[in-house]
Amino acid sequence: MSETPTETMGINPKPPETELDSPESDFLQKIEASLREANTQELEKLASQNPREPFCWAALSIDSLSGDSKISSYAFARIGYHRGLDLLRANGWRGSGYVRTKVEGNRGFLCSLALLKQLAKSIGEDDEVARCGEFLMQLDPSYDWNTFESSNPIDFIFTK
Repeated sequence: MSETPTETMGINPKPPETELDSPESDFLQKIEASLREANTQELEKLASQNPREPFCWAALSIDSLSGDSKISSYAFARIGYHRGLDLLRANGWRGSGYVRTKVEGNRGFLCSLALLKQLAKSIGEDDEVARCGEFLMQLDPSYDWNTFESSNPIDFIFTK
């Protein structure tokens, strides 16, 4: 196996970064308002009209956290995670590289993944907790993912 010029010089190339486009601000405002008002019907309507949008699924997961069953919240988080992976791949992500929290468009996916980790823990899916935690650290090692569980996921998504 031959070395690349940067390996020969001792330079480690930076991993690529992928940035998802942020949804329209009106749309994000509708999601945020519906979430803060616990308007499940509106959140479901937004998700049915925008099924590929991880922000919708993250919002539904957050909304259902207040219910008796963590399974619905877990399922919504899982959908948001998979929809986010689809978007990342469509935007050039090839399975590695950074997806930073500072990029607004990335937060629906990252919130879904962080919720998936948190909810997997609540239902005893220890392998998934470990996988999700490792993945989050690979995607954005600059963010303290341990604070996500105690922080408000609504604030995580809509931080300006």
